[in-house]
Amino acid sequence: MKRLLVVVDMQNDFINGSLGTPEAEKIVEPVVKKIRSYQEEPDTEVVFTMDTHFENYMETLEGKKLPVSHCIKGTEGWNLHPAIEVFPGKRYEKATFGSVEMARDLGKNEYESIELVGLCTDVCVITNALVLKTVFPGTPVTVDASCCAGITPKSHENALEAMKMCQIDIIGC
Repeated sequence: MKRLLVVVDMQNDFINGSLGTPEAEKIVEPVVKKIRSYQEEPDTEVVFTMDTHFENYMETLEGKKLPVSHCIKGTEGWNLHPAIEVFPGKRYEKATFGSVEMARDLGKNEYESIELVGLCTDVCVITNALVLKTVFPGTPVTVDASCCAGITPKSHENALEAMKMCQIDIIGC
């Protein structure tokens, strides 16, 4: 069975763009190292999620609750960070926090383990971790905290604690 790495929303707007943070910038290199380590091992798979919005973002429910235009498809902010976009692996565009398409697609497979890294711990990482935990109830799901960043350091820590309560393993603390 394969080990799966899910790289969540490592896009320019979340790193150094409209919603970027210093914490997000700091995890780019550790995420690159994590991807490389998976791709150097046999029986591994790496996939990527991409937050994907359109010009009407501000009219959407999310846009009304978070009125900061970001990850508009086709813009530089929507692209994966240049150090990450070079890696092969399926890209799952998603219009909301969790990728139901990814979960359905990957749910056809069996995995020895699933690990998540990326942005933002407190929104999209936690959502995707919970979706995958639901689809794969007998598979260990892990989040590497050293390869994640939240909107704030406090919300990052809160999300890690919430995931622990849902039997998601947290490493790299």
